[in-house]
Amino acid sequence: MPPRTAIVIGAGPAGLTAAYELLEKTDVRPIVFEAGDDVGGLSRTIEYKGNRIDIGGHRFFSRSDRVMNWWQSILPLQEGAERGVEVSYQNKTRTVSQEGPAANPERDERVMLVRERVSRIFFLRKFFAYPVSLSLETLSNLGPVRTVKIGLSYLGIRIRPRPQEQSLEDFFVNRFGNELYRTFFKDYTEKVWGVPCDEIKPEWGSQRVKGLSVTKAIVHAIRSRFSRDESIGQKRSETSLIERFLYPKYGPGQMWREVARLVRERGGEIRMGRTAVAIRTDGDRVVGVDFRNEATGEIERVDGDFVFSTMPMQDLVRGMKDVPERVRRVAEGLVYRDFITCGLLLRKLAIRGEGRPDAPAGLVPDNWIYVQERDVRIGRLQIFNNWSPWLVRDPGTVWLGLEYFCNEGDDLWRMSDEEFRKFATAELAKIDVIDPADVLDGVVIRVPKTYPAYFGSYDDFGVLREWIDRFGNLYLVGRNGMHRYNNQDHSMLTAMTAVENLRDGVSSKDNIWAVNTEEDYHEEK
Repeated sequence: MPPRTAIVIGAGPAGLTAAYELLEKTDVRPIVFEAGDDVGGLSRTIEYKGNRIDIGGHRFFSRSDRVMNWWQSILPLQEGAERGVEVSYQNKTRTVSQEGPAANPERDERVMLVRERVSRIFFLRKFFAYPVSLSLETLSNLGPVRTVKIGLSYLGIRIRPRPQEQSLEDFFVNRFGNELYRTFFKDYTEKVWGVPCDEIKPEWGSQRVKGLSVTKAIVHAIRSRFSRDESIGQKRSETSLIERFLYPKYGPGQMWREVARLVRERGGEIRMGRTAVAIRTDGDRVVGVDFRNEATGEIERVDGDFVFSTMPMQDLVRGMKDVPERVRRVAEGLVYRDFITCGLLLRKLAIRGEGRPDAPAGLVPDNWIYVQERDVRIGRLQIFNNWSPWLVRDPGTVWLGLEYFCNEGDDLWRMSDEEFRKFATAELAKIDVIDPADVLDGVVIRVPKTYPAYFGSYDDFGVLREWIDRFGNLYLVGRNGMHRYNNQDHSMLTAMTAVENLRDGVSSKDNIWAVNTEEDYHEEK
């Protein structure tokens, strides 16, 4: 009997995890097809003249022990882990140890760093703690009038909450009060999605800030005064409050390039520059996928016993025949938000009084900064020096990532690279973060379909899911594969669960869809 094969569409975290797990746990040989020229998907690392860009910023943290152990099995922890690192969760503790010698970041290439997390909000040309805390600094920055309004608004919503959460606005207001919502959440969220919060389903909030509230922020602030959770897992914290995380020496793409190497080494195959254009079915089974070779334009017909898809559901349905009209209408109505990163290399920052005395070029301590200012369109600012020193070729320079949320084809998307670089530079100068004279170089990267949205036809998503789930050997995994705003750990867990279903003969897909709906799976990026 010839060996069974699985077609894996996409070489991002979900696709590569599926391929790796198939080789580890089944006799099914995976063949991975990636449309781009690099692996990692949204978690890839882009190199530009010796500097590296992490698209969107990827903290390697998960509430799942399985994912944490999986990552550590691929890249060894930096020195210190051989003595054991305590991980605690729900009043239980265990020690995670590095099997074999730990890695020295100064000497070894393959190493997982332990990094401090600092994220802040930039608003009113001032820094605020993120998540928002009721510190003296926050109260001083807000001023007495706004502070009193926030307090009264929060007390009011605790007494009389909105009875039904029908929108993201309802979700935020019930947890933070109307005044705090309008101060710190409304404008930034609408930058991200491009639509008012009252038009977005509350599911986005449920997945991204589940379990957080003003009360928990106050408790965390009080606790942090007296103790600090030193464990890498830090499971007693909601993820938005995590203070330490793991990070590959050369960015997230290093993890996925290493996984790709292991997949090939163990008998799997990865074909780059292949775009799925047609999904061939026979009854309730997928029998093959047709791919366009982006180098030659030729169509390659590939047959397989199983298919794992991480491609956008909209594109998947477009490639299928005999789709019921209602299903096709829902698929076509799915909405995505697109993304542009502008990498800027600088001599120094111009933020006054915020640089660390021991840091070069006035470097602030943040990994990323949420830009709440209403007079600019930038959403987030990454400082790659603080993710890993090895992302920056010259440690005497500052390497920034300016992040913009947009729609493919809009005014931002249509700008030339040079126009966009000048536009982004002017925005940072406008809010007094940089001096344009200090810009040494820049690069622009456009990423379509980065964020699956919870509006458009999403109300009828169940129709689409039910129809696709009827194909017994087709497994939807990952963020775009499931049209769910998952982080990479959730995407990995969907792939792990799907492989186990295949191995164990489980026909239902419910447990795959359940990932990131339970507390243990939650993470906020």
